[in-house]
Amino acid sequence: HIPSGVRHFTARQLGIRDITVLAEYGQRENTRREHAALIRQHYQYREFAWPWTFRLTRLLYTRSWISNERPGLLFDLATGWLMQHRIILPGATTLTRLISEVREKATLRLWNKLALIPSAEQRSQLEMLLGPTDCSRLSLLESLKKGPVTISGPAFNEAIERWKTLNDFGLHAENLSTLPAVRLKNLARYAGMTSVFNIARMSPQKRMAVLVAFVLAWETLALDDALDVLDAMLAVIIRDARKIGQKKRLRSLKDLDKSALALASACSYLLKEETPDESIRAEVFSYIPRQKLAEIITLVREIARPSDDNFHEEMVEQYGRVRRFLPHLLNTVKFSSAPAGVTTLNACDYLSREFSSRRQFFDDAPTEIISRSWKRLVINKEKHITRRGYTLCFLSKLQDSLRRRDVYVTGSNRWGDPRARLLQGADWQANRIKVYRSLGHPTDPQEAIKSLGHQLDSRYRQVAARLCENEAVELDVSGPKPRLTISPLASLDEPDSLKRLSKMISDLLPPVDLTELLLEINAHTGFADEFFHASEASARVDDLPVSISAVLMAEACNIGLEPLIRSNVPALTRHRLNWTKANYLRAETITSANARLVDFQATLPLAQIWG
Repeated sequence: HIPSGVRHFTARQLGIRDITVLAEYGQRENTRREHAALIRQHYQYREFAWPWTFRLTRLLYTRSWISNERPGLLFDLATGWLMQHRIILPGATTLTRLISEVREKATLRLWNKLALIPSAEQRSQLEMLLGPTDCSRLSLLESLKKGPVTISGPAFNEAIERWKTLNDFGLHAENLSTLPAVRLKNLARYAGMTSVFNIARMSPQKRMAVLVAFVLAWETLALDDALDVLDAMLAVIIRDARKIGQKKRLRSLKDLDKSALALASACSYLLKEETPDESIRAEVFSYIPRQKLAEIITLVREIARPSDDNFHEEMVEQYGRVRRFLPHLLNTVKFSSAPAGVTTLNACDYLSREFSSRRQFFDDAPTEIISRSWKRLVINKEKHITRRGYTLCFLSKLQDSLRRRDVYVTGSNRWGDPRARLLQGADWQANRIKVYRSLGHPTDPQEAIKSLGHQLDSRYRQVAARLCENEAVELDVSGPKPRLTISPLASLDEPDSLKRLSKMISDLLPPVDLTELLLEINAHTGFADEFFHASEASARVDDLPVSISAVLMAEACNIGLEPLIRSNVPALTRHRLNWTKANYLRAETITSANARLVDFQATLPLAQIWG
């Protein structure tokens, strides 16, 4: 089916008056083959054969190994690569089969490498994850999936025990430098979503790979959860201390005002010029007795707070809450530090050694963490460093250092060392070629820079050529630095007729629930069909558009899934909505659904009139 415009254009080029003869073109097999060869030769196209098949397979395998892209994206990548290198496109089935084989090979390699990591003893321990625990009907795997839900000392201790359970398997991330982190995370995510029964029915190699990925990923997640609870708990302690301090201040505000007025009256005698200097004290004490003035000064010093006060005294009163979780923190979590956090780490090491003792004073403790605002609460009148004050001072400093990453925890994702994420030295040299290939860049950096330079130069010349013609853009070079000014579009006032039209349209629109409106729009446009499973498998569930609409409603209105859950409706059960959200709601599917809606709107007569 060749468009008529193409046929007339070809006929004019070849000087053919009767275009019906073009229908006979291609009936002779040799003609098609010869002309195809001439076209390839003229435009310098190549056959899809060696070495281009090997290069494409290598690219797809590298991309499949280090990323978790769906087959559709790999198909687009392969098509773009073939067109870029002027290679005749193979059939869609051929390319789809190649991508499927490459992805399967990469997946099997990942399973094999993960299954070989644990020893025989570790394998038996991992298999025990699928069995029930002694004190619960849930399997150990299901128990480890549940993170902390409250902010308290016992919750922190439970989170630490959860991390210790995963850490005791002895599968550490340091042994996985050659495995792609994205693939591991995706496999662990699948283990966290699927049921224990599905994992138990897998092949031995896949089951072991899934369990290894789960332990490795959840070990990091459990440590992050524990440190999140610690940070939130310290924030709660500070917040409660501030509330207690503010209440105390409100209760003592009348006494403070009364004392301040008395002191103001006493100090006013100092400003009287007619009073001789030698008789000022006698005149002040005649107004306020010496003993009462001393009591007022003492009261003001007790009530008034310095400008840099952060309710540290009330924080020290929270020591009882700290004792519940601090031993677990000091004895279990291993902190490290950057150069700026050495003082905090020294204090942590000291408390790890001394906190189990019953000493009330830590006179030999490192004092570098004691700031001026903490000094009066940490060091008492006898110049002793108090246990309570030093402990709370350390926790305040630890929270600040953790947030700055001056102190970090090795093995944590959110609270780890950000410098460790950078590839350096031998690691970069080992992964350099893979990174270049996955990004589609040449291995020679000078060649890549030269290509980018040509692109920048051409874009710059295009902009410079159009700059004089664009009245909305002005370049001011009068100052020390050039300034680019882009004039905003002028606003248009709404005429009365438009306001009346808007009111008429609003009155015509029927009152309808947003949920019904979503389903109605889907019935017209079918936008829910653009949401497909992450594995690109066909959905086997009924009423999937209802589940997708409910998840979209929960996300768009920021109300969560809870108000939309209906246990008597299969499409709206908690399990169905969580499964739909995890597998169907992604940036690419939302973009496709938006495109479907925009395309449908373009077909509406009113939209065509408006343009």
